[in-house]
Amino acid sequence: MYFKELRYYFSTPIAYIVIGLYLLAISLFLWVIPGQWNIIESGYAQVDGLFQLSPWLFMFLCPALTMRLFSEERQSGMWDLICTKPISLGRIVTGKYLAAWTLVLIGLLPCFVHYFVVSYMAEPMGNLDSGAFLGSFIGLILLSGTFMAIGLLCATFSKSQIVCFIIAALACFILYWVLLQDHYTSISRGVLDLRDLVFFITVSIVCLLATMGSIHFITRK
Repeated sequence: MYFKELRYYFSTPIAYIVIGLYLLAISLFLWVIPGQWNIIESGYAQVDGLFQLSPWLFMFLCPALTMRLFSEERQSGMWDLICTKPISLGRIVTGKYLAAWTLVLIGLLPCFVHYFVVSYMAEPMGNLDSGAFLGSFIGLILLSGTFMAIGLLCATFSKSQIVCFIIAALACFILYWVLLQDHYTSISRGVLDLRDLVFFITVSIVCLLATMGSIHFITRK
């Protein structure tokens, strides 16, 4: 299921469009658009804007990647066929989740370019807080995984991809504002607190279990 979903993403424009838009938006805000996130205007060797902007972009990127994971199959009638295969529901959900999350991680890798460019521009060269960067990067990985789990759960709520997208985007925004932001900010300081790691992992697991429960409910209707 994992490789099937991953192949689907890269055989359609979805992966390239979503990743491309994310990287383009980050690059424009960091280097072109005047403002608080512009590295050249700030005069400091830092890439804080990358980690401040990404959570808000992820609120749209992650739902865009998860909105079709169940709705397409339910609309086409393929879901009944998948349910008859000797694959456990847990493997189906986990495979879809990991495939979508892998796509986000691939999109994050080019962001290291900003780190190396700023490090080269710094005076003296290399005068950049690597610990804070790596901590923030790990925070982004965990946050994207949590947003993906939320989006996957919301993808079971409707056969309409647009409806799934809107619900997931709202859910990510509310949960980030109320619960996730403090833990993400804590990790972004460069200090990996076990409580923050456990929190993100727990929320993701709860959402995946809720996804399986939601699918059980749908298939029994």
